[in-house]
Amino acid sequence: MTARNPQAPQLARLAGLIADETRSACLLALLDGRAWTASELARHAGVAASTLSEHLGKLVAGGLLTEERQGRHRYVRLAGTRVAQLVEDLAAQVDPEGAVRPRGLRESSAASAMAWGRTCYDHLAGRLGIAVTDAMTLRGLLRQDTGFALTDAGVAWFGSTGIALDRKGRRPLARACLDWTERRPHLAGAAGAALCRHALETGWCVRVGSERAVKVTPSGARALEDLLGVPAAALRR
Repeated sequence: MTARNPQAPQLARLAGLIADETRSACLLALLDGRAWTASELARHAGVAASTLSEHLGKLVAGGLLTEERQGRHRYVRLAGTRVAQLVEDLAAQVDPEGAVRPRGLRESSAASAMAWGRTCYDHLAGRLGIAVTDAMTLRGLLRQDTGFALTDAGVAWFGSTGIALDRKGRRPLARACLDWTERRPHLAGAAGAALCRHALETGWCVRVGSERAVKVTPSGARALEDLLGVPAAALRR
């Protein structure tokens, strides 16, 4: 009799943690990279606070979330980039044609904003993320032919633009992340995170509502066109 793979029970437990609609809703919401309170997540998931608390306990115990308390508030966030990558990769496997259609104008507008531009944990995604990725590739800053990799010109571009790259950790400078709405890879990794952080800090992009949707500001459109050659039409919703 063949011995069972010792990883099988662990994989089953991990899959069981995600295989719940309320917990999945929480994980997807936390892809915005920010810490949420338990009450915020309860409203987002449409469940009672007591029910949500039980779900969060399981996600924290399973290593998918980390938590901290400030006064009477309990904040949670994704446990790191590996968890974010796992959630985004799983979301990319969902058939968008089989998704529930938005109910009403508000949900439809929110879905449209998310598809156009959003944060995928700590990097840009949606049509905006694809437009930036394509522009970097066209300018020779990024290679996609042998996997995602910053070129020497790409590393120099970050330096000349004043965008600091974290090159000390084990995280790759560039990584392909399959975009779940565009079905194409966008830039992730340390470079994607640095570019997204810079875009938000300088006001090139601003967040839209309480979701992780973002939009490009007029100054951001000028900067992205000047620095990367992103067509202005690609930056308009």
